[in-house]
Amino acid sequence: MSLKEKDIFEALKTVDDPEIKKDLVTLGMVKAVKVQGTNVELTIQLTTPACPLKDKIRSDIESAIEKAAKNAGAPSPQVAIEFTAEVTKPNQRAAEGADPLPNVKHVIAVGAGKGGVGKSTVSSLLAIALAKSGARVGLLDGDIYGPSMPTMLGLDNLPPAAEGQQLIPFDVHGIKAITIGKLVPPDKALIWRGPMAHGAFRQLALQTDWGELDYLIVDLPPGTGDVPLTLAQLIPLTGAVVVCTPQKVAQDDARRAVRMFQQLGVTVLGMVENMSYFVGDDGKQYDLFGRGGTESLAASLNIPLLGTLPIHSKLRENCDLGTPLANWDDSPETGQHLDQMAQDLAGRISVLTHAGSLQQPTISVT
Repeated sequence: MSLKEKDIFEALKTVDDPEIKKDLVTLGMVKAVKVQGTNVELTIQLTTPACPLKDKIRSDIESAIEKAAKNAGAPSPQVAIEFTAEVTKPNQRAAEGADPLPNVKHVIAVGAGKGGVGKSTVSSLLAIALAKSGARVGLLDGDIYGPSMPTMLGLDNLPPAAEGQQLIPFDVHGIKAITIGKLVPPDKALIWRGPMAHGAFRQLALQTDWGELDYLIVDLPPGTGDVPLTLAQLIPLTGAVVVCTPQKVAQDDARRAVRMFQQLGVTVLGMVENMSYFVGDDGKQYDLFGRGGTESLAASLNIPLLGTLPIHSKLRENCDLGTPLANWDDSPETGQHLDQMAQDLAGRISVLTHAGSLQQPTISVT
């Protein structure tokens, strides 16, 4: 008895990419399988010719096929693996079609490996900081299951509006904003399967009359699961910002978020450390969560640190009250942090754009 091609595919379904923890078949990395007697020839497509985990992937493939042969009572096969690399990024292939947001110059996803790190806070304040510098900015609340923008932007008493099939974004705090939180009852739990969430996000992103924008900030759901990936593939991304708090457990999840974007060919423009430290009434700084953890992580990943935000009671109050612009008046230090963060992000985008490093890709999940 000998192995068949279907046996090889089943074996490869047990081999995960070491970084994103999904199998090679699901990721579309298996490009060819040929079986002749006890000879098995494979073509595996990597994301880069210099993949540092190539040897581990090779070893895992050989072990999986050897195990499949043993279970089937087949002779031990001779496995030959040819590794290729995608010359164009996966999302560049998707970008070959029409741009669904032709009037938006740069789309920036703000993501996090876990919830509760202040991703929505950073998204809203980053958008407003960019707008304060004179840019035309939109904010898309893509956190379908837990929209925070109605509260953070003070939208409670503003009714949603539409013209025909187009949603009209809220014009608040110098930015244009849209959120699912204003299209459903405020206390309604959105118990949606993936296709429903996908459809809602698609409507928010593509059926909103954004007009001409320099930047569109997209607040993605937390994590690296199916929902943020499915939602993200609709948007032509310039790049991503990953938010993290200093402690190790948050760093571990943020690393996964960075790897997710990198695996999808999306430039990680930088990281932001939220809740970096606390200034007490005595004027001393207290590193409650281990200040500098995100900076160390960013350095290890060769990613810029865009900025740090301290724990500040006024920042919390202004988020709860829906008065984000007050952060610049209540705490000049916080305002300086926000302005510098926006400037560093805009500067990085400008440098990469002029260097030809940004391709305005769309995330494609295969």
